[in-house]
Amino acid sequence: MKTDFLDATKQSLKIAADYLKKQEVVAFPTETVYGLGADATSEVAVSKIFKAKGRPADNPLIVHVHHPQQINHYVTEIPAIAQKLIDTFMPGPFTIILKSNGKVASTVTAGLDTVAIRIPDHPIGRALIQEANLPLAAPSANLSGKPSPTTAKHVFHDLDGKIAGIIDGGATGVGLESTVVDATGDIPVILRPGGITKHQIEKVIGSVELASALKEEQPKSPGMKYNHYEPDAPLYLVDGEHDFFQEKIDHFQAQGKKVGVIATKPLIDQINADICYACGNRNNLSEVAAKLYFALRYFNDTNADIILAETYPNQEIGEAIMNRLNKAATNHLKQNI
Repeated sequence: MKTDFLDATKQSLKIAADYLKKQEVVAFPTETVYGLGADATSEVAVSKIFKAKGRPADNPLIVHVHHPQQINHYVTEIPAIAQKLIDTFMPGPFTIILKSNGKVASTVTAGLDTVAIRIPDHPIGRALIQEANLPLAAPSANLSGKPSPTTAKHVFHDLDGKIAGIIDGGATGVGLESTVVDATGDIPVILRPGGITKHQIEKVIGSVELASALKEEQPKSPGMKYNHYEPDAPLYLVDGEHDFFQEKIDHFQAQGKKVGVIATKPLIDQINADICYACGNRNNLSEVAAKLYFALRYFNDTNADIILAETYPNQEIGEAIMNRLNKAATNHLKQNI
């Protein structure tokens, strides 16, 4: 299959929408990462997502719609607390899990009686959904287990020849996937942290719970069971001051390894490694989140044998960053204090 690389014009959106109507798969930009979209009501179309990504069949997908009223088409009910979340955070980097009415393909829900739905806050993504007039099942547009794509170039690298089209809408903004909240129980549960933080959610509806960090046998949300976001080289998280960080760099270099580092300033300025990627300033973790996947993919084009990454406070957006880094990491090196 030849992959059609499209710009973000109205004509290109029509071409992409036609692919979707013909049960093909198209990658498109959202405010979080690039999504890999297909008609969420078609088992045939959705199967092409799993084939292109190499994605396990028991890993559910998120359904993308362009207007809040469309959510009613695919769920049995919207509880009052869920409606508050929808009214506050949609469109945006937020996904809600509700009881499914069975109108989406069973492969989208992985056979569960729940469905995950969100409304992307990206003009191109929403315009495509509206043009196609379809709900789009859309996981991140990358090979399963690899870092999510934040540019069309990333998608092309992973999926050229495996999908019908890619819409180039430039770099994404948030850089991490949406926050996923299960609203089917008495108390909402955050299944995956993301751009909308626990604190923001609790300001709207009161207390929420956080899902266990353990891998779920039958996950309700993407990102709960399988390894994700792994770069080609082993990734080690380094939790300590700059002298401890340098000690670990020296240790691996003494073994003849080329050491890459993902970190913020001023840490980057205080260490000496073979290859460094500055992912922003520690005082602005939103910038770190936006650059994280780009940083992980950056080292795939280098000769780094190992990557050492800085760690962050496990709160607010830092919780989402550490969620992704922990899933990508081979090991965690901690300084004894």
